[in-house]
Amino acid sequence: MRLFVGLGNPGARYAGNRHNIGFMAIDEIARIHGAAPWRRRFQGEASEALVGRERVLLVKPQTYMNESGRAVSEAMRFYKIPLDDVCVFHDELDLAPAKLRMKKGGGNAGHNGLRSITAQCGNDYRRVRLGIGHPGDKALVHGYVLNDFARSEQPWVEDLCRAVADAAELLAKGDDASFQNKVHLAMEGRGWGEVKRPGEKRG
Repeated sequence: MRLFVGLGNPGARYAGNRHNIGFMAIDEIARIHGAAPWRRRFQGEASEALVGRERVLLVKPQTYMNESGRAVSEAMRFYKIPLDDVCVFHDELDLAPAKLRMKKGGGNAGHNGLRSITAQCGNDYRRVRLGIGHPGDKALVHGYVLNDFARSEQPWVEDLCRAVADAAELLAKGDDASFQNKVHLAMEGRGWGEVKRPGEKRG
């Protein structure tokens, strides 16, 4: 069994935040792949889906971002899922909006959700980095990630989540490079080759 974890904060107040794009991607995977209804498990919401030929446990921790590792470690222990089979979907400040990159291990770039998972479970899990762009000033980051996506951003957010869900079978098979490439081509094809943050001037 694979474990796909979307990171975000629980509750309606945070639902549209940039920090919650991990939840949004997991919700779209659940929808496209006919996942079972969400249930309260592992200090989060959990579901199962058959993604291609792989059985995948989908989890959205409900612990708030900085305690995400508690939910992930509980699910891993219950199903005896090795760290290699864990994929974490999260917002990435250091990627331009609408971009996706895969990474295994490495630094956590100040992301509290990743930091918590690393502390609880180890560091060598796979990360699906969903670009949201950087506000340009470190002092603005907190407010930026905890604000909702602007209305002008909604189309690329929806297209990125759909592209992720459509390519998820490759991720479930462990073919991260092909998954990343398929999402990239899908976003290029939908006209999202270069996306700026709201208010950001084009270079």
